[in-house]
Amino acid sequence: MKIAFLGGGNMAGALIGGLLAQHFDVAAISVIEVNASARERLAAQHGVRVIGAPDAATLASDTLVLAVKPQDMRAALTSLAGGIASQLVISIAAGLRLADLSRWLGGHRKLVRCMPNTPALIGAGISGLCALPEVSTAEKQRAGRILSAVGEVVWVDDEALLDPVTAVSGSGPAYVFWFIEQLAEAGVRLGLPAEVAGKLALQTVLGAAKLAAQSGEAPRTLRERVTSKGGTTEAALRVFAEEGLAERLMRALEAASRRGAELGEEMGKGD
Repeated sequence: MKIAFLGGGNMAGALIGGLLAQHFDVAAISVIEVNASARERLAAQHGVRVIGAPDAATLASDTLVLAVKPQDMRAALTSLAGGIASQLVISIAAGLRLADLSRWLGGHRKLVRCMPNTPALIGAGISGLCALPEVSTAEKQRAGRILSAVGEVVWVDDEALLDPVTAVSGSGPAYVFWFIEQLAEAGVRLGLPAEVAGKLALQTVLGAAKLAAQSGEAPRTLRERVTSKGGTTEAALRVFAEEGLAERLMRALEAASRRGAELGEEMGKGD
């Protein structure tokens, strides 16, 4: 497998680093990056071939990963006009729909759209993937292998489901960061030193997530196990229920999912 990246930003760098950590051949990776300083950084950090514009070698790759910013994608794809034949094209640009990418690529249909999240930058991400019908099983496996270099992958059959994926996991890290903030701030308001409250909040979220991931038990079961009748946890959870916290979270995710669909429409306008 030979992979060419169009764009050499943080997510592309994370994918390259993850692939190399899995002993992928460095000579089989190339990057097209217009920014000179970014080219120097990628070459120095990973030792991959980095160029400023597509050439015969990059266009001969069997897999092309689109890793430029969504707002820059349409213009960036003009540099590939006529150069895409049977390659598998994987987009990690948030919000851009398969139909629009296909149109900008002159009708190319071997397309996979991915929604990674920022923990991918440390190899702990999760990506939602969706493919057009023309993508073979082997090509889907190839896309999964590339994205699994930075974490877990899940597939959805309906592209519209990538909007809920975005709401849950794409935007999800921000919700978790917000919760850590609030947990720490509450500790401070209850009298804890800020440094102590911050460490308690961060390690509690980290430890709880690890326990949920490693125990094999449902989060509900783990929650019930630490909720003693008449105890402190029950008192806090009762307030969550009285305040309708679950319903408010649902409305927030609905707003995120709805906005994802709107952005896809807005970015795909025009010929």
